[in-house]
Amino acid sequence: MKLSKSKIDASGQALAKKNYKDLFEEMQSEEVFDEYRKNHLKPLSEITVELQKILAEYKGDYYIAQRLKRKPQIIRKLSRLSVRLSQLQDIGGCRIIVKNNADVDSLLTYLKEKAAGQDEYEIVKTTDYRDMGRDDTGYRALHIILKRNGYNIELQIRSRIQHYWAESIERTSVIYGYHLKEKEGAKELIDYFKTLSDVFYEIESGRYPSTPQQIKYERLRQEGEKIIRGSDRYKVFDSYVNEDIVKTLTEKEKNNRSQLNNWILIFDWNSGAFVSWDIVGRNPDEAVKKYIENEKNFPAEQGYEVVLIGSSDVATVSKTHSHYFGIETYSEVLESLGASIAGFARKIDIDVGARQILVDLHRRNFWGKKTIKLDTLKNHFCKNVLTFDSSFKTLVDKGLLIVTGNVCSLNMQKKREIEQYV
Repeated sequence: MKLSKSKIDASGQALAKKNYKDLFEEMQSEEVFDEYRKNHLKPLSEITVELQKILAEYKGDYYIAQRLKRKPQIIRKLSRLSVRLSQLQDIGGCRIIVKNNADVDSLLTYLKEKAAGQDEYEIVKTTDYRDMGRDDTGYRALHIILKRNGYNIELQIRSRIQHYWAESIERTSVIYGYHLKEKEGAKELIDYFKTLSDVFYEIESGRYPSTPQQIKYERLRQEGEKIIRGSDRYKVFDSYVNEDIVKTLTEKEKNNRSQLNNWILIFDWNSGAFVSWDIVGRNPDEAVKKYIENEKNFPAEQGYEVVLIGSSDVATVSKTHSHYFGIETYSEVLESLGASIAGFARKIDIDVGARQILVDLHRRNFWGKKTIKLDTLKNHFCKNVLTFDSSFKTLVDKGLLIVTGNVCSLNMQKKREIEQYV
């Protein structure tokens, strides 16, 4: 499909305003949008592979992954800002996480030197949000716009603390039900994250936050928790995502060796669990076709998040997109401050998969002598539990399940404890 700038912008405007003459125009707008977004994937993947080669010579710890921006995010951005679809610079995005701010600086210098000696892509613009933070939310990172084959690709470079902040506000936004990074929701919560960003900046600069700053932070944190718990869209997760899923996917990745693989992640924010995580390869047509299908089948309005992520090592995704897993702290300093609001949801001692297994067995009343075959449980009732083996083992180790041969049931002696979980 040949795309003109006017056609691209008309498509974006129609989708953002939901303003169509008829069904044909709506379908045509969707088609143009999908094609334009897809066209970013090839240059994005090529730049990510180039960056990986460059980083192989870089002396320092880092994580790198790419993503093709989600449709709901793009449409919200077009609705919120006076910007045309063809002007967006972050449809294709790559993220690099390094240890600290000094590493961000050294990596920028290193990338500029490397870029000067090639003509595959050019650095168009550099925007540094690290010292002041964005006025609206306090977001901090270094953004570099790269151009390849006529398409702009955004490269974010963050320190670990800056990344922790960004992932915290993402996860909190879902728990709260409002897009805080887009200035949606209570002012007190946005002020909390701006203050948290300032606190982290002080720590990263080698200074301890002042007493007034700590008092303000704690006051806003307490107010924020009350606001979130009282939200009409509030979701709470009583389990954590079992990272054994990454081990399973690493084995799958071994059979699809590549400099870069695209993965489609489908996360259900209603339960805090992955619905699926499938490898879709590097072919842009196939990958984006699958992406579009899943966006339609798992709509954002129903609490699902579908994302197309590219990585040469799937294990890095739990670091570059940690808000899906329950954010892990990156520094002892953060531990001493206490968890951010994103961590207030209770992380108990069984994971999401284990809870799903218990719920299925409890619903079907498999107690004591009423047993179920392990194969039936795994492949039918719990076929969507991606970490079934390790989650099942957790339940057995805790004595919540009784296993005899190839059958199992809920332990009647642990009935009260099981019912607390479900």
